[in-house]
Amino acid sequence: MRCFYAPETSRHDPKFRLTNGRVQANAERAERAQLLLDGLERVGLSTEEPPRQDRGAYETVHTPRFLDFLASAWDRWQELPDPAGEVIPNTFPRLKTQAYPKSVVGQAGWHAGDVSAPIGPGSWQATQRAADSALAAADSVLAGERSAYALCRPPGHHTSAEVAAGHCLMNVSAIAAARLLKGHDSVAILDIDTHHGNGTQDIFYDRGDVLFVSVHTDTADYYPFFTGTAEETGHGDGAGATLNIPVARTTRDDAWCDAIQQGLDCIVDFAPGALVVSLGLDAHKDDPLKGMSVGDQGFTRAARRIRSAGLPTVLVQEGGYMSPSLTTALVAFMTGWLD
Repeated sequence: MRCFYAPETSRHDPKFRLTNGRVQANAERAERAQLLLDGLERVGLSTEEPPRQDRGAYETVHTPRFLDFLASAWDRWQELPDPAGEVIPNTFPRLKTQAYPKSVVGQAGWHAGDVSAPIGPGSWQATQRAADSALAAADSVLAGERSAYALCRPPGHHTSAEVAAGHCLMNVSAIAAARLLKGHDSVAILDIDTHHGNGTQDIFYDRGDVLFVSVHTDTADYYPFFTGTAEETGHGDGAGATLNIPVARTTRDDAWCDAIQQGLDCIVDFAPGALVVSLGLDAHKDDPLKGMSVGDQGFTRAARRIRSAGLPTVLVQEGGYMSPSLTTALVAFMTGWLD
């Protein structure tokens, strides 16, 4: 299986994060990549650098002004009097009447759903190269490979067409799905991150050519809080093309794999040409964000079930945070996938 990783993604190394009102170290640190690379090495997989893509590939899911903001925000931030070390919004549009601002401070609030995805000096280059990795994996599958893996950071599934949140900048899974549509009439996305993929859902909510299935911790008391209910099933042309399967924070291997199987049954009925897996590893019982209680064997079983669907598949790395479990969960999943 071909695996793609761009070392430039380490240039995004966010510091700021709020947890229960307290400033803490950001969970999506550059060291995550090494933990994931260690996991690939343990199962005998190596990575290759993806080719650079033009901006049009990103515009398949993101608005031009969002990309303009990501590309320019850091430099414009430096022109402010006494700026912080990262672009962090302090105001957000919530009223019915609102206008797009010229100020970088205002635009930071417009394009951010929260304060967990600060932009630093290398963030734009990093998210481009993460997207390039997802695109390279999609291109590999389009060229005939049965599966490919993209080691992406920052991740992407909380970002919509022009609002970034939850440690995410560009939506790498959505970008991969859009690329796969160049060779297929329809594509499915299976998101198994412990957090609901609210950005991905929003991007495709009105479309019938992309089925979005998310197995995640119940958002009634877990991030991202405002989406992810079973009642959200799509709109317009996308009616019936969204399936949310929320589960309890106490969920262990059996119930998690059963929920994934429920999603896979829907995907098989949809009969897409290809599949994108938003591969969050933070459902692991030892992940510091404590979303679920899945063990290593649960990830191996999940991989086997997803592979048994028989679809050309792009695996896109999403969450999973600073813990040895990030390595062991990837080893477990890849062991099941490669069996």
